[in-house]
Amino acid sequence: MSDDIDKVVAGIESMDLDELREKWRRRYGAPPSLRSEPIMRMLLAWRVQAEVHGGLDADTRKALERSGPVVPEGRHLGIGATLTRNWKGRAVTVTVEEDGFRWEEDLYSSLSAAATAIAGTRWNGPRFFGLRDQP
Repeated sequence: MSDDIDKVVAGIESMDLDELREKWRRRYGAPPSLRSEPIMRMLLAWRVQAEVHGGLDADTRKALERSGPVVPEGRHLGIGATLTRNWKGRAVTVTVEEDGFRWEEDLYSSLSAAATAIAGTRWNGPRFFGLRDQP
């Protein structure tokens, strides 16, 4: 049985994104809406292996449950904090609120959603506002 799983996982390594999504669709239904081949490969390989060897053990599941909800990055700055960036010649400001991030009249659930609305293309919010360390 282990040899079969090894072959399936090895096959996953050579698939492109469309092939990964199709394999997922056949095995599990609608695939996640990811654009990253490496992440999709890892997810699919994990699911295939979990079918045979089991998923997370009870202790790990309990530890994950205790870790609490995921807090959107940027919320640690505190309610009322403002992030400002010059974008295409104008200063844009986003304010941290209890329920999200406000830019102009709109409230966004994540800093990335606000940054994407500002830029008009997909952006990582913490990177857009300079909260990430530069390499």
